[in-house]
Amino acid sequence: MAMMQFISSGLPRVSVPSTIHCDHLIEAQLGGDKDLKRAKDINKEVYNFLATSGAKYGVGFWKPGSGIIHQIILENYAYPGVLLIGTDSHTPNGGGLGGICIGVGGADAVDVMAGIPWELKCPKVIGVKLTGKLSGWSSPKDVILKVAGILTVKGGTGAIVEYHGPGVDSISCTGMATICNMGAEIGATTSVFPYNHRMKTYLEKTGRSGIASLAEEFRSNLVPDEGCEYDQLIELNLDELKPHINGPFTPDLATPVSQVGAVAEQKGWPLDIRVGLIGSCTNSSYEDMGRAAAVAKQALAHGLKCKSKFTITPGSEQIRATIERDGYADVLRNVGGVVLANACGPCIGQWDRQDIKKGEKNTIVTSYNRNFTGRNDANPETHAFVTSPEIVTALSIAGTLKFDPEKDFLTGADGKKFKLEPPDADELPKSNFDPGQDTYQYPPKDGSSERVDVSPTSQRLQLLEPFDKWNGKDLENMQILIKVKGKCTTDHISAAGPWLKFRGHLDNISNNLLIGAINIENNKANCVKNCATQEYGPIPDTARYYKANGIKWVVVGDENYGEGSSREHAALEPRHLGGRAIITKSFARIHETNLKKQGLLPLTFSDPADYERIHPEDKITLAGLKDLAPGKPLKCVITHQNGSQETISLNHTFNETQIEWFQAGSALNRMKELQK
Repeated sequence: MAMMQFISSGLPRVSVPSTIHCDHLIEAQLGGDKDLKRAKDINKEVYNFLATSGAKYGVGFWKPGSGIIHQIILENYAYPGVLLIGTDSHTPNGGGLGGICIGVGGADAVDVMAGIPWELKCPKVIGVKLTGKLSGWSSPKDVILKVAGILTVKGGTGAIVEYHGPGVDSISCTGMATICNMGAEIGATTSVFPYNHRMKTYLEKTGRSGIASLAEEFRSNLVPDEGCEYDQLIELNLDELKPHINGPFTPDLATPVSQVGAVAEQKGWPLDIRVGLIGSCTNSSYEDMGRAAAVAKQALAHGLKCKSKFTITPGSEQIRATIERDGYADVLRNVGGVVLANACGPCIGQWDRQDIKKGEKNTIVTSYNRNFTGRNDANPETHAFVTSPEIVTALSIAGTLKFDPEKDFLTGADGKKFKLEPPDADELPKSNFDPGQDTYQYPPKDGSSERVDVSPTSQRLQLLEPFDKWNGKDLENMQILIKVKGKCTTDHISAAGPWLKFRGHLDNISNNLLIGAINIENNKANCVKNCATQEYGPIPDTARYYKANGIKWVVVGDENYGEGSSREHAALEPRHLGGRAIITKSFARIHETNLKKQGLLPLTFSDPADYERIHPEDKITLAGLKDLAPGKPLKCVITHQNGSQETISLNHTFNETQIEWFQAGSALNRMKELQK
């Protein structure tokens, strides 16, 4: 969608170094090679569009099978002190190399590619002071699992998290990346670690010794200033940190591994682990795979294999090739694992899961970052827990949440009991990384003759039409499409999994609009009342009816609306289907910006209790839009079903530039106006 928008801008070539990564369209089904071959065939039209548009507009292209964007960025592009943006919420992974790497929507990326200065509200800084030293079964993943439990899914909103203190040096560079990566789950703008010798070694091992030398020279600029103060300070003693497992259904429900079995029994969560999955952009480094293999080796030595199904997702072609060369992949296969393609796979819902039926209550454990309802397999009854790769491996061998590797014993094939030793593995390969296959397409110096084809009959790709410009009037008597109850992530607003194939076709993907959101009126998903026909039906169908009949509509939401993925479609779809405003108690940062970019009004209740004043069949008028100004609340008139009215106040975070986006109909429209 970022490339679709860049094409719409009319610009001939990007102004800053840019790359395309296509890691979301490879479905986990049979195993790496077979799944990749199938994906290349099914998605040929999309991959061709990305390759040719990249060549035409000066953007490098990492071909399918290259790996996950964040692992590739860590291996090739991130470095201490860089400011980098990426169209995925886990872009902060690069903070493991001391970079300020921030996740954004596609429209923000288009601004940067067009050479327009990128802006965001100046973030606060949360300090996390680390003392002590990681050891035993405790891992870098446990740091962020613990921090997520402290700050919750919205505690980092509007802030950068800066890790510091003597405990930092006990964490590998890729371990620091893991911590920064999952900072997205607390809503943080980004997370960052200070430059140290671990980063230097990683840069040298990945062929960037020149950058390492420069970082050494300017080290004083890449660490916290002496005596600096933080807006909030959290202290963690790594000596006391125990392995954690977070979930189900939310990544901030933190429980020590030693206690999760008892908690699961109390809560009625299934104890039997059906599948263990390691990898993802959060935990697919060489060290991660090595620690998982160290656990697996011990089981194999006692004649055991995994009781649960077990999958492994390498983070990049370089990681895949290196763990194959060094024997880790064979160990993980021998314990019962299936090595999947170098891609997001089940983490983003690209998983052809066959071992259960939809609606069947079950438990999976992963080393992923997110575990929202239905995210991995589209089954709302799957209880997904996130933890470290080594804990996933241990639990998969045991087959139950009631197993604590720190104190519990397993029974070997010979009937003798044994205890797993804490895993130990190399941070980086002793010899150099094996780069594997060359999967990068460099952009030509002049791509003007390159042809980019988008068929008007395609079901996968669709050129964008400009959104309508604001008519200068107040938005009156708008219908409420849905009043959302509780958590509403971007997965609820624009589901992933099988829908990802329509990411280049706005009209088709809009058929998933808000299908996961819960309607407060009936506690059902994807079932709302059409206030014109008085009939209940799917949300996308209702929105399309309103649009076709000239009925403007709004969504009313709860806390932290739009948390999770940076999924820009969650803003494009409501705009495409006639939405005008989203009114909530609070927003997640990326989603709020994405809504503004598409000409929508993200508004928050001045008094959160006003959420209760609105009934789904009320009508909403937003008054005073001609006087929309930074810091000035908007007047909202609620017309109830009985004809009575009441007025409430709504806040917003628009600055002058963003007001121009709204007036022009979208940020892209405004860019074109400025070009003219």
